[in-house]
Amino acid sequence: MFLSVFDMFKVGIGPSSSHTMGPMVAAARFLDQMRASPFEVVAVSARLYGSLAFTGHGHATDRATILGLAGFSPDTYDAAKAEETLAAIAETHRLQPEDLPPLAFDPAKDLVFDYDAPLPGHANGMVLSARDAQGDIVLQETYYSIGGGFVLTGDELAAPPGPDTGAKIPYPFTTADQMLSMAAASGKSICAMKRANELARMTNSALDTGLGRIWEVMNDCIERGLETGGTLPGGLNVRRRAPGIYQSLQAEQGLNLTAPHTINDWMSVYAMAVNEENAAGGQVVTAPTNGAAGVVPAVIRYWLDHVPGATISGVGDFLLTAAAIGGIVKHNASISGAECGCQAEVGSAAAMAAAGLCAVLGGTPEQVENAAEIALEHHLGMTCDPVKGLVQVPCIERNGLGAIKAVSAASLSLRGDGKHLVSLDVAIETMRQTGADMSVKYKETSLGGLAVNVPNC
Repeated sequence: MFLSVFDMFKVGIGPSSSHTMGPMVAAARFLDQMRASPFEVVAVSARLYGSLAFTGHGHATDRATILGLAGFSPDTYDAAKAEETLAAIAETHRLQPEDLPPLAFDPAKDLVFDYDAPLPGHANGMVLSARDAQGDIVLQETYYSIGGGFVLTGDELAAPPGPDTGAKIPYPFTTADQMLSMAAASGKSICAMKRANELARMTNSALDTGLGRIWEVMNDCIERGLETGGTLPGGLNVRRRAPGIYQSLQAEQGLNLTAPHTINDWMSVYAMAVNEENAAGGQVVTAPTNGAAGVVPAVIRYWLDHVPGATISGVGDFLLTAAAIGGIVKHNASISGAECGCQAEVGSAAAMAAAGLCAVLGGTPEQVENAAEIALEHHLGMTCDPVKGLVQVPCIERNGLGAIKAVSAASLSLRGDGKHLVSLDVAIETMRQTGADMSVKYKETSLGGLAVNVPNC
């Protein structure tokens, strides 16, 4: 298994990595298939299943699919151009992707939300079809958006993993136990092993530049969220709260008015700023998903701004350590709310953030693993029940509380020697089993929990 730090942390757009970024990526892949096809294609259509259908409107899956078929991608997304393109498609019923002829596409007829049985491979399934001038389907592909912006075709999902044809990595751990064994044998930190693995596939300069870019986008997102007021789109009329909380916290500084627990408000406001931006469709970094995008940057910002001795040079170590933990979670369980509930999203994010913070505070590999385990264990069973299918309630506040748990987990682990009863591998497997047993109502379908008990009209 090799998941790069840039697989776990990807620049994209809100509000959802699995429901917005994934479908856009899938549509872009389908365009490439059409370009390589010998058939003359004149029309396309899309059908959404499972969680993509049930919460697709709230997660902007329809917009993302259409824009993907029009040639947009998450990493180069231009919001103004996207609005112009959507308006033109609504008027002309035509898509005009690059290097393809104009394609007939009526959003009202050719994008179908199928609320019947989900596709067999994953809760986030979609089928894209292309037709010739006679109306016959000449190309069709099933895609699964498996969380964090990762996309697989039906065949890719069903096939066993093929051989890794890339450069051999020096520390190929797939479990936390293997990670700790390799750390003990090599004398290296988790961050150092992860860096060595990355350097087997890229240059040191490219790695450091990429890590700097990831933090830049994360921090810019925090700043925009702290400065932007108003009401979030979608119909719930959720007010952006981060700017007001931030201004209040700033006003209290130096006045001896704040209690020690106020530091929790700082952690929360950084996370809420990110997730309010995400809910508004802004630029975010999957960490490991969009719905959980606020936890890791909030903990980094807390460390930089509020912990003595923190330096910007340590952010790369934080991200590498966090990515190592996230890769283990994804490989052995899931980071998808549609598959395992929010324990897989905010829970995984908290584990990653706790590990990263513990590492930059001088924790041993055993303490880092313990920090991740504590954070994940205390998210086990958390459902994904977004009201009206929007990544707003309870998602925004949940990221704030995830950041607080992550910091607490790192602090607790540093008070010990790394020895503990429940291993991270056991917590991950428990999360996987819990997700498998969890009712579909609580896995990003908005069919249960807060989603049906809070008036959303």
